[in-house]
Amino acid sequence: MSADDGGIATADGAGSAARRTVVVTGASAGLGYHAAEQLAAAGHRVVLATRDRTRAAAAEHSIRRHVDGADLGHVHLDLADLASVRTAADELSQLEPDGVDAIVNNAGVVGSDELRTTPQGTELQIGTNHLGHFAWTALTLPLLEQRAGRVVHLGSIAHRWARLETTDPLGAARYSSYRQYGRSKLAVMLFGFELAERLADAGSPVASVVAHPGLALDVLAVPRPDVQASRSEPAWIRPAQRLLAQGKDAGAEPLVHAAVGSDVRSGEYWGPSGWMQLRGPATVVRAEPRAHDRIEAARLWAASERAAGVAFALDALV
Repeated sequence: MSADDGGIATADGAGSAARRTVVVTGASAGLGYHAAEQLAAAGHRVVLATRDRTRAAAAEHSIRRHVDGADLGHVHLDLADLASVRTAADELSQLEPDGVDAIVNNAGVVGSDELRTTPQGTELQIGTNHLGHFAWTALTLPLLEQRAGRVVHLGSIAHRWARLETTDPLGAARYSSYRQYGRSKLAVMLFGFELAERLADAGSPVASVVAHPGLALDVLAVPRPDVQASRSEPAWIRPAQRLLAQGKDAGAEPLVHAAVGSDVRSGEYWGPSGWMQLRGPATVVRAEPRAHDRIEAARLWAASERAAGVAFALDALV
């Protein structure tokens, strides 16, 4: 990577040089793209798991332009469709039969003015951001177990103001886009922290880590003309964006470190170290107590297994 690219020199702040195979969902834009580029620049093999093949090809072209000798692969994954999730998990097992070292569950839907559902009938944001990744993680866990790997879940500061539905953790009563996005991210974090507990109880070598990017914007990131912006930035943030926010390249760094950092431990929450966790270097940060509520996590887990039609075979990992 050239010195003026704005990328990080190493994807492991703790200094490990071991080459790993890392799968990044939603790697064709935004945080996922920058995480993939940074991992490739650090010498890791990166598998782009994306929904749109054209955008995946553009992302691959961009990474190769900025990273000499980038080692890349691709699987087609639409997290909103559980049938696609199963097919993609099979495809990944064929592409990487010796296992993978990390899976970064980054992809997601941000906002929908009207209530929309997945092909299986779950509200779109929680169905994609949480339920699709829940199924994807269950199906790809054997690949992680082969390498004593780790799964990274994309949390958000939006979990601070969210609560799941009392009667249906996957529900969307009194729907609003903002409220449901927060619920989806709280669900992601409840799952990530609960998975760490259950993996430890099962004696599994696999780690589960949650990370978040702070307030990360495309407009503040290093330019990548081949790659489309992941979404338009809200007008209200523009006047103060340089004071409160950072680029999505910087926002990707906690995800990258959570994936390959040698000082990362299962059950940790990584994010920016600055004020309100909005920006700054990656460090271990605090999540709201509701994200660690094991009773709520158990309700969510049971509902997710029913809705996704998958179960975590954790007993088999002992």
